[in-house]
Amino acid sequence: MTRQEFLAKLRGGLAGMPASAISEIAADYEAHFVDGQAAGRSEQEVAAALGDPTRLARELRAEQGLKAWQETRTPATAVSAVFAVLGLGAVDFLFLFPILIGVASTILALYITDFVLVIVGGAMLVGGPFYDGPGGVAALMLARLGVISISVSLGALLTLVTTWLVNALVWYGRLHFRLLKPAIES
Repeated sequence: MTRQEFLAKLRGGLAGMPASAISEIAADYEAHFVDGQAAGRSEQEVAAALGDPTRLARELRAEQGLKAWQETRTPATAVSAVFAVLGLGAVDFLFLFPILIGVASTILALYITDFVLVIVGGAMLVGGPFYDGPGGVAALMLARLGVISISVSLGALLTLVTTWLVNALVWYGRLHFRLLKPAIES
């Protein structure tokens, strides 16, 4: 995304705010592009580092609504702050929640599969000496140990992925808390 595209989307997302606030915010982000180019980065790299301009605009609108509420505690600023934060949360709920449900369901299914593999591998290992199949007892015992090894490896990988996803979700929540913290403290 180029500088012009980024700034146009940002301004579009900020529509309805005071023109002076939009100009100030756009100038701040324009400075990011200037500084990035001075450091030898391309417009696309700077835009990628700044994130999604539509999402950024929603966060800035929520932050501006909360600041307005802190400065002048009137019913109009309260309504503005509440709708700005609800708008941010509604988008998260509408888009993030279905994705989280799908990811959580997939991970749960993989954990169940892993548990079943451990049980089946253990049962095969215990019952193995009593069954003489192709390749002999030793080959079957090694195959059973392989099933258990694969299930333990899958369990370890699932634990790492789950930890990473939880950390990402906590990071995302902290972004919102950092946005809302000034309003909560006052």
